[in-house]
Amino acid sequence: MPEPVAPRPAEDSAWAPLRHPVFRTLWIATIASNVGTWMHDTAATWLMTSLTTSTLMVALMQTATSLPTLFLALPAGALADVVDRRKLLLVTQGWMLVAAALLGGLTVGGATTPWLLLSLTFVLGLGTALNTPAWQATTPDLVPREELAPAVSLNGVATNIARAVGPALGGALVAAVGSGGVFLLNATSFLGVVFVIRRWKSAERSSVLPAERVAGAMRAGVRYARHSPAVRAVLVRTSAFILSASAVWALLPLVARRELGLGAIGYGALLGSIGIGAILGVVVLPPVRRRLSTDQLVTVGSAVYAASTAVVAFVPHMWAACAALFVLGIAWIAVMPAFNVATQRAAPDWVRARMLALYVLVFQGGMALGGFVWGLVATHAGLRVALGTAAGVLVAGLVTALRWRLADGEDVDLTPSGHWRDPVVHGELHPDAGPVLVTVDYHVRTEDADAFVRDMREMGILRRRDGAINWGIFRDTADPRRFVETFMAESWGEHLRQHARATVADREVQDRVRAYQIGGEKPAVSHLIYAPVPAGSDPVEK
Repeated sequence: MPEPVAPRPAEDSAWAPLRHPVFRTLWIATIASNVGTWMHDTAATWLMTSLTTSTLMVALMQTATSLPTLFLALPAGALADVVDRRKLLLVTQGWMLVAAALLGGLTVGGATTPWLLLSLTFVLGLGTALNTPAWQATTPDLVPREELAPAVSLNGVATNIARAVGPALGGALVAAVGSGGVFLLNATSFLGVVFVIRRWKSAERSSVLPAERVAGAMRAGVRYARHSPAVRAVLVRTSAFILSASAVWALLPLVARRELGLGAIGYGALLGSIGIGAILGVVVLPPVRRRLSTDQLVTVGSAVYAASTAVVAFVPHMWAACAALFVLGIAWIAVMPAFNVATQRAAPDWVRARMLALYVLVFQGGMALGGFVWGLVATHAGLRVALGTAAGVLVAGLVTALRWRLADGEDVDLTPSGHWRDPVVHGELHPDAGPVLVTVDYHVRTEDADAFVRDMREMGILRRRDGAINWGIFRDTADPRRFVETFMAESWGEHLRQHARATVADREVQDRVRAYQIGGEKPAVSHLIYAPVPAGSDPVEK
């Protein structure tokens, strides 16, 4: 057995995940692919400014990239939790390769129009929407749990190294070989990722339970998010941030061309400033993360982002804009990985990709809606008003921190516990049989009744989160010490999955509830399955 890796000093912890070979190889491949993507995005946005004078059409480039996530994020997350993630990644990378190559060929041939550019950008976005949940859900499989936060930050670094290099390189290449050549180079960057993924031998996930169907997996994912306070907080806070933060990304090409009088290389330099700030942020932020909670880090980072946006809006000088965007990059790399890590820590493995899909849905949906809204505001009121308003709305959105606080989640153990007893079954039941009604009998001292009911409410949240379609706690009118908990699953297979989904943290809640049981005995559990009327024997039909 290999010896465990010795803990590194705190200042080295930001780079610790790179000691793991598979993570390191995929990380390097990601940088190469992201450089190609940022070159592509820079060339595509700049090409749109050359094809049309419409402010709205330029802003819609961001919408075309983000909108596919609104349609595919949750199905993509369900797929990533149900099928082999490695195979799914190979398909999505191939899809994006073909789309980029097609756009490159058409542009080189002079056949690209504004609407065709938007359409193929949308097609590329479809591939990204299918790829992202599966890609992000692999991170906890590659590094230990304690290194998840730095691993997610390093994934952000991969994006921001590309953001620092890609736009500037893309601007130079647009000037040298044109946008079509840049699109073709991006297509080749996907080949490296495909090669690495093909060589990666991921651990196969096995289960004795029947496989989930995509539609059922989507419903289960929505139920989990609805009944998980930690996940709901992430989604609310992400939407409050990204709707306003998107203004910079949507309008920066127009700021570069119209307000600052820059060309493609100058626009690349502005984007590069954000990337350089984000890279530096990875180095300087670890001590800050140790001093601040996740909630505090997001609040401070959002305020800094808003201030930087205001400078870009009202100080029309290139070097001032570069300095502001540099600080904005630091704020971005502080906030976005914090949201991502909070999502992953709030979700066990069985539903992780679905929760990341919902997070990406909110993020990309906010980018798409924000690009449209701020494009309209800029069209009618001007770029400065649009960016200044976005900064003000971003600050106002911080009030969401008063109700929806982000949990750090480091002490919550979401590993499967297996503490639910197997149900007693006479004969065999088909996984689709149901629905299933489960009852649990408790006997509680009268003086403990109020406290028991309060704690049972938390148990109800766990039941509904893990698959119950309804839940209730009832008191016996003949015996005030007797309580009956009831919950229902939509099928026998889904109830068996509830057994597998119970975590160590859930067991702590269950133990606290069962401590109220008189005599310390385990409560009686019954499983009842719906009994359909045999065909031809329904008296109503007769």
